[in-house]
Amino acid sequence: MHTIISTRILLAAGAAALTLPVAAQAAQGSRPPLTLPSLMPAPATSASPQAAPPILTPAIAMPRLTDAQATQLATLLEADVTGQGLAVLPPTPVTGADSARLIRQALDHARAVHAGRLETADFQEDWGLRPPAYDPLPGFVAAVRADKLAAWFASLPPPYAGYDGLKAGLARYRGLAASGGWGTLAAGPDMNIGTTGARVIALRKRLAVEDRDTTVSGDRYDVGLVDAVRRAQRRYGLNPSGIVSTQTLAALNVPAEARVRQIMANMERWRWLPQVMPSDRIQVNIAAAVLTLFDGDKPIQSMRAVTGRPGDETPMLSSTIHSIVINPPWNVPTSIATRELWPKEKRSPGYLKRAGFKVIDGTRLQQQAGDQSALGRFKFDFANPYSVYLHDTPSRAKFASFDRLASHGCVRLEKPAELAQRLLAGDPAWTPETVAATVDKGDTVRAKLVKPVAVYLLYWTAFASGNGQMNFRNDPYDWDGKLAAKIEARTARQTQVAQTLAAR
Repeated sequence: MHTIISTRILLAAGAAALTLPVAAQAAQGSRPPLTLPSLMPAPATSASPQAAPPILTPAIAMPRLTDAQATQLATLLEADVTGQGLAVLPPTPVTGADSARLIRQALDHARAVHAGRLETADFQEDWGLRPPAYDPLPGFVAAVRADKLAAWFASLPPPYAGYDGLKAGLARYRGLAASGGWGTLAAGPDMNIGTTGARVIALRKRLAVEDRDTTVSGDRYDVGLVDAVRRAQRRYGLNPSGIVSTQTLAALNVPAEARVRQIMANMERWRWLPQVMPSDRIQVNIAAAVLTLFDGDKPIQSMRAVTGRPGDETPMLSSTIHSIVINPPWNVPTSIATRELWPKEKRSPGYLKRAGFKVIDGTRLQQQAGDQSALGRFKFDFANPYSVYLHDTPSRAKFASFDRLASHGCVRLEKPAELAQRLLAGDPAWTPETVAATVDKGDTVRAKLVKPVAVYLLYWTAFASGNGQMNFRNDPYDWDGKLAAKIEARTARQTQVAQTLAAR
């Protein structure tokens, strides 16, 4: 006897609501959290030109689960939905007629873990990453027939250390939340070395929850406590001053439950990446404003960046850097010219000429290459529909800041010359001396890379260090919250469909 299963039909098994507030909002208490249920959609069927074609999988005869396999599958689901950061309710142990429902739960879960919980139509325009189309059914059928369900489950998550670090962090912070989390630190004057009293005692206890190297005893703000505060500030992307002021207090007061949900949101975004990324690549963490260069899958260089301010968001995307423009001119987007540059010219006639701009075709502005150019001396080109790129800048002051979301959407680099040298290494036509001479000459020249390099612009508000320590950033674009809202809306639609099908 066989059960016929089609992956084009999803019958939801039920979901537990999961709140996913933005970390900054949780700290500020600005609004109630959104809910993040965790049901997976069927494959996308959007007619959008950016949509992946739907999976047209023919119906496959599914061997009936043995009682042992049904029990094992239910156990695996119950454990994995928790470990992978999904809020699906543990399935009820099934036998006989319920076997088909259990199988549908397993397929739903597999797609959620492997490719995320959104359909193509749910992705907003500047979420330029799309998980590859994935049909879990063939692998599941093979696992049932070979009696290797546990191995199949283990193969589903993204195969990256970054995801594994979040998974371990999720388990830890769930444990912290279950044990009561941490208390809220009272507002008051800044705490610094020499401060004494009950607030210092509470600060020590709070820091020790996440940092085992913090000494709990004592009511004096001493050198050891300064070091512990600095470690916390680095984890939150704040200026490691060692002084507890408003920003540090807000970060420490984000509840443990909110950190759990923040980790889960970032695990979801990991599922949008391909199963294999190039071992040589550039990654930009938009939220943290940091660029990392990988060689052989190992980070070999990191530098500060300036990414898009809220309202001019840097999009998530993947592409390939194919060339470097030395001494690039800046073709000013019409929106920036209208909003910023023409008003400056009106307020101060002659501004455009003094800043090196010229008018092309009577309407368009172009800033000439040189010391004043907003693109500096290097522009790293890669194809994308957003007209963004990595580039140099003559404005260096922002790199000293710990809040570096200030661009119009492109990514400004702290050390562009060093990155150019690394990407051009091995090309006899572009030795460091040749690059320097070309920069000094001032002519605009395009240097094509002999070995193009992959580039990923990603949005991580939670990530683990190499030692397993969790790091958190604010959610400046509210993309964690928007992700929650989209999953919530998708789940509501799926639940309605599931209820309709179940009533037939």
